[in-house]
Amino acid sequence: MQDHPILAAAASAGVRLGLDRVRGLLSYMGDPHKVPRVIHVAGTNGKGSVTRTVGTLLRAHGLRTGELTSPHLQQVNERITVDGLPISDGALASLLEEVQGAAHAWAGVDAEPGEVLLTYFELTTAAGFLHLARAGVDVAVVEVGLGGRLDATNVVSPELCAIVSVGIDHTAELGPDLASIAAEKAGIIKAGAPVVVGPLSPDALRVVRSMAADRGAPILVADDAWRVQRVRDQPGAFSWTRDGRSLGPLRLALQGAHQLDNAGVALTLADLALGRGRGGPGLDPARTAAALLDVRHPGRLERLAPDLVVDGAHNAAGAGVLADWLRAQPREGPRTLLLGVSADKDVRSMVVALESEFDRVVTTHCRHPRAMQAGALAETLVGVGLPVLPAGPVEDALPLARAGGGLVVAAGSLFLAGAVRELVGAP
Repeated sequence: MQDHPILAAAASAGVRLGLDRVRGLLSYMGDPHKVPRVIHVAGTNGKGSVTRTVGTLLRAHGLRTGELTSPHLQQVNERITVDGLPISDGALASLLEEVQGAAHAWAGVDAEPGEVLLTYFELTTAAGFLHLARAGVDVAVVEVGLGGRLDATNVVSPELCAIVSVGIDHTAELGPDLASIAAEKAGIIKAGAPVVVGPLSPDALRVVRSMAADRGAPILVADDAWRVQRVRDQPGAFSWTRDGRSLGPLRLALQGAHQLDNAGVALTLADLALGRGRGGPGLDPARTAAALLDVRHPGRLERLAPDLVVDGAHNAAGAGVLADWLRAQPREGPRTLLLGVSADKDVRSMVVALESEFDRVVTTHCRHPRAMQAGALAETLVGVGLPVLPAGPVEDALPLARAGGGLVVAAGSLFLAGAVRELVGAP
């Protein structure tokens, strides 16, 4: 579905962190977010991959799963899935109208139908909870949108949660340093609910440990309660270990060395959800191995053609991961970075992380309202160690970038990745 008029209007509300609106609305609608089992996933990078991987693992073990993710690449339907399938256009349109009507009734507002009461994210979150509740999912895997403590998804009472990573991003909303950002993300931790933690800096981990202790939540930290390790002499293979049990060799469909840590978080969450340590069987080795090869998360180190890769890297940490992946690939010709970013990003730090892997930068923008225009983006890169060519909208910039030969990597935002996928007809 292209954006529904209700969502188009809601987009004008921008970002408004806080739980009161969505909590009040969901209560009015009968608390659809109180599905039997919820896994809540936060993190600066990697939370989408973890959400998709957990959903795939649990489906492979016979559970009916729902996933709420954001943002979408091409269609808003991607944000709301049941058993791996996105919500249909008709069902989504009906839910948006239902949520909009409920919002007006709950707020007691005698308003025009298009009046904005909720943000885009609040509307899609409420619609998603309704869809998952009515579908009768066994487990809902819910990705945080922004931060954690004040994110609209933080109305859930999860049985498990995860802090996948903590990096510098969204500083205006979350704070200027890793400790501040970690505190916001750890705001999803609930009393007694185990929290699985990926590799964090010492400052961030200290904050997460403290908040978990305050809330009586068991904490399972990477390289302590669980670990992933590459299997020697088997390229691409790894093992996962928790509580003395090891599975492997395992392999991933998702590309990039960073996905090993994401997979470790997801495997630990799924093992806990399947009850190991509480009388349940935990992960089945054969089903687990097959599921990891079946995970799909488009727009993340995704090769659309021999000369074209898209990646959703949108901050310095993500750019560093992309650079690491490129260093491991054979360099068989020139490389062009097709760069498009949102206006609030620290673009210079991203390009600094990437400049050794590219020969030039072509700046662009897509139709998203937060996109920085190609010319302004080029101006911010004056003085970087690469030639920079402003090329206008992505429809013009992509052919120009590919005309130079060699490999083109489109990065800087998931919105750009989605726009490129649409241009080349990727499913």
